[in-house]
Amino acid sequence: MWKYYALLSAFFAALTAIFAKIGVKDVDSDLATAIRTTIILLFTWGIALVGTHTSDIESIPGHTWLFLVLSGAATGVSWLFCFKALQ
Repeated sequence: MWKYYALLSAFFAALTAIFAKIGVKDVDSDLATAIRTTIILLFTWGIALVGTHTSDIESIPGHTWLFLVLSGAATGVSWLFCFKALQ
């Protein structure tokens, strides 16, 4: 099953780059990144809330929080540079 997830991930990553290139054409890249991030935030929290996965938050260990925060920060910086490059 993981192979299907990997293929879907690659497919949607490709769509992300295509849509980002088109979407950043007429707007500041930082603003485009903020809009994109807001959509992702709403979408993923919606999935977590509908799936009732939020009850697991209290059991997440501190070191896991640290690496999730670092991963999120690295993703954000990566997107900022990616959108600058696309623009």
